[in-house]
Amino acid sequence: MFDIERWQEIFETLRKNKLRTFLTGLSVASGIFILVILLGFSEGIANGVKSQFEQDATNRVSVWTGVTTKGYKGLNPGRYIQLKNSSFEAVKNQYDDYLEYGTKDYMIWGGTVSYKNETGNYRVRGTMPDNQFIENADIGSGRFISQSDIQQRKKIAVIGNKMKKDLFKDEDPINKNIQVYGMNFKVVGVFFDPGGDREESQVYIPVSTAQAVFNGGEDIRNMAFTVKMADDFDEAVAMSNAIASGIEQKIKEIHTVAPDDVSAVRVRNTLEQAEKIYSLVATIKAVFWFVGIGTIIAGIVGVGNIMLIIVKERTKEIGIRKALGALPMSIVGMILQEAVFVTMFSGLFGLILGLGLLELVGPQIESDFIKYPQVDFNIAITTVFLLVLAGALAGFIPAYRAAMIKPIDALRDE
Repeated sequence: MFDIERWQEIFETLRKNKLRTFLTGLSVASGIFILVILLGFSEGIANGVKSQFEQDATNRVSVWTGVTTKGYKGLNPGRYIQLKNSSFEAVKNQYDDYLEYGTKDYMIWGGTVSYKNETGNYRVRGTMPDNQFIENADIGSGRFISQSDIQQRKKIAVIGNKMKKDLFKDEDPINKNIQVYGMNFKVVGVFFDPGGDREESQVYIPVSTAQAVFNGGEDIRNMAFTVKMADDFDEAVAMSNAIASGIEQKIKEIHTVAPDDVSAVRVRNTLEQAEKIYSLVATIKAVFWFVGIGTIIAGIVGVGNIMLIIVKERTKEIGIRKALGALPMSIVGMILQEAVFVTMFSGLFGLILGLGLLELVGPQIESDFIKYPQVDFNIAITTVFLLVLAGALAGFIPAYRAAMIKPIDALRDE
């Protein structure tokens, strides 16, 4: 039942100690405020990292080659390792049971692409149907490359949204012809990519067509696969590492490369990188929690101290109350109510201030590595309730001491 007289008494007690109460409340409020801000930015960092990985499939294994740095089996160093269609097929056949998607690419950098009076330089990329899923490309209109396009070496193109805006403006590009180095390609689709304008400034064509029209023969520039994901993340990382290592070994075996030549064949495993990044994000979150909780503990200690001072200053009053028949639990409850009031009011103030600042500033932050800093409201409220509980515990020691005071000793206190 709400006792207005009791709350008036609490306000009066805290008013008499207003400087100490203010400083203690400020310490508690700042602790919650700092914790909310730190948690918000740790979540923003996690969102930024996730958005970076969303540009491609997280479980992607990419393969490309360079120049050998070591002689091997009578072959001199300095050889450029050229991937072939057969290289891709050999890997796919050996690891087909463990792979989800696979693609091989033949690219032309800075290809001249034009439509009517509009011309630009874009990356022309010969690829396969699975590349849509490996690159997380979202088809906005039309379709992506099909297997029949590969088999028939069709001159069709799927363009990025940025390229559509540059060349077609507001015109629908589907079934229109673009010129790639003067050769006509029919646009069959437009894609969006999480990578933004850079990834959308390219045109996809069937890899077989790219090899034919650009004199690529059997050559390919690189290849990429996605590994089937296990339910357990650690197991999935171990599997991905094993597949990546096996693919590297297979390519080196096919092209007669020394096993320890790190420059000739390069394999990038995004799932392993994701594990490292997520572990780092988890560490950052833990550090932020540690710092935030440290500031809250400082505030809780302040609550305990002010309660000790209040008990000391009210010793005679407590003695009189006990002499008039007040039970020890009523004395404990009186002190705890004051401690709970300070922590609850200060905690809620710090919480509202922190959430308000994140709501105001968060959308203004434009960074690749910090996106949408925010705090789960349930976690924030739970933190405040834990803070109130901690404040009650901090006030219990002085409250218990007050309850144990003998009336005669309290009345003698100077």
